[in-house]
Amino acid sequence: MAVIGAVLGDISGSYYEFHRPKNLDWKKCELFTEKCHFTDDSVMTLAAKWAVQHGVSFAESYRMLGRKYPHAGYGGMFNAWLKSDNMEEYYSFGNGSAMRCSYIGEHFQTEQEVAEWAAKSAECTHDHPEGIKGAVVTAMCIYMARTGASKEEILAYAVKNYPKDSYEYSADYELSQYRDRYKWDVTCQGSVPVAIRCFFESEDYESFLRNVFSLTCDMDTLCAIGGGIAEEFYHGTGLEDDMLLRKYLTQDLYEIVQA
Repeated sequence: MAVIGAVLGDISGSYYEFHRPKNLDWKKCELFTEKCHFTDDSVMTLAAKWAVQHGVSFAESYRMLGRKYPHAGYGGMFNAWLKSDNMEEYYSFGNGSAMRCSYIGEHFQTEQEVAEWAAKSAECTHDHPEGIKGAVVTAMCIYMARTGASKEEILAYAVKNYPKDSYEYSADYELSQYRDRYKWDVTCQGSVPVAIRCFFESEDYESFLRNVFSLTCDMDTLCAIGGGIAEEFYHGTGLEDDMLLRKYLTQDLYEIVQA
């Protein structure tokens, strides 16, 4: 389940997002500690799933679950939107649209459905073209991983959408290059292709997480974006999923994961 990959990625990356030491041994450090916790990435991932399953609008579901967890770490504009009953989309291209769409890539059965629903999941807040693209590309990569595409095919799709001549952080750059030049970036275009590259150079779900840990980045969100792709491609996380979910999630969030 891509949702599990995204949620566990969020939890794993939650602490080092703001507390990453410069000398972090990313190849050996603990991935899940007592200081880890779920963030807005998990809440909104599960809100998107709830919306699809219960036939309500994404905006309604985001507000419903988001208001239940008001201190999960939302960005400023999204937090204002969350508190308002009538605030419309605000032309965002932040990576929030990409971190919450894993269920769409996991659930829908055709490329057209995945693209349409990913766009819907984004546009109630992130209606900038890059905000919508971030959600569509992420969901499509999850769908491709789920339906048997190779890593090379997934990478080629990502590079087509984020080519070097148009994007500073293209999926076409190797991870070793990113370790030298990548700077913290919370946009879709600065997060989605990098997360996909971390997946491409991984060998399993855990090594994907460690690839993200090797960067100074919006760690929980990159782990959530690529976590759904990695989970589907490797047919699981190789971790004790249920134990981790029960440990870190509240009961109602856990039940949405399992629904």
